[in-house]
Amino acid sequence: MTSRAALTGLLVLMGAGWGLTMPLTKITLSAGYQPLGLVFWQLLIGAVFLGVTQFRRLRGMLVSGKVLFTWTLIALLGTVIPNAASNHAMVHLPAGIMSIVISTIPLIAFPIALALGGDRFSWRRLAGLTLGLCGVALIALPEASLPERAMIAFLPLAMIAPLCYALEGNWVARFGTAGLDPIQVLFGASVIGAIIAFPLAVGAGQFFLPFPPFIQADVTLLAASLIHVIVYTSYVWLVGQAGAVFAGQVSYFVTGFGVIWAMIILGERYSGWVWAALALMLAGIALVQPRQRLESAVTTGETGKTKGT
Repeated sequence: MTSRAALTGLLVLMGAGWGLTMPLTKITLSAGYQPLGLVFWQLLIGAVFLGVTQFRRLRGMLVSGKVLFTWTLIALLGTVIPNAASNHAMVHLPAGIMSIVISTIPLIAFPIALALGGDRFSWRRLAGLTLGLCGVALIALPEASLPERAMIAFLPLAMIAPLCYALEGNWVARFGTAGLDPIQVLFGASVIGAIIAFPLAVGAGQFFLPFPPFIQADVTLLAASLIHVIVYTSYVWLVGQAGAVFAGQVSYFVTGFGVIWAMIILGERYSGWVWAALALMLAGIALVQPRQRLESAVTTGETGKTKGT
């Protein structure tokens, strides 16, 4: 049985890790590495890492047409499309702004769930959605919100990632993962995603091959890719231990740490409009998430009654 304090500590570490990937990716892109090429290497590194560390768990998987479809869908909605879009947007937008934008995932997921019949209407959650949209507006509308006004053109591109993640989450919630556990899903989606991303990167002239002497961008690419797959694996474990509601609180820490890391590593500074937007989005997330008490989620997980997603 894992204590609540230990689970909470892991939650904070996961948020710090995922938040760190934002400025690390920004450094990689700033060196001239292109978005689609970066997507390919992120997927390949993740697939190799999981293949080596989870070999026994992955051995003997039955690959059917339904499994391949699931891997392909999750590869496209979970990595290829959102990462390509966010990597391109990150070339032009501050990493901290990207961390704030990514926090809109639960805000976008709620109306999609309503449309698909996977959730019920709630005035409290509608209020949360409204607060989140107001937060986006505070980044987009005031002239003093972004360092350069021209950056506003790339905000819709940045919003593609949370839209894709929200669609992916609702698809999985409604149709499942073809009987695969999350590690098997992540491994297969990484392999399929790398296969898809490679010709796209080559065709777009964005493929690159890191070679000695390695530069800082190569180190940040490797670090961000490994951090992502390690934290994601930890997230899967945490869902099984403490429930999806408790594990979902990581979104707060990802956003907060993403902003803090960008300030420390990249020296980014933000206007009052951005800080107000962050506050509104975090408040919106708090209202949109299901009304299940954190203590209940932890207790359920510790007694082994909660199923992982």
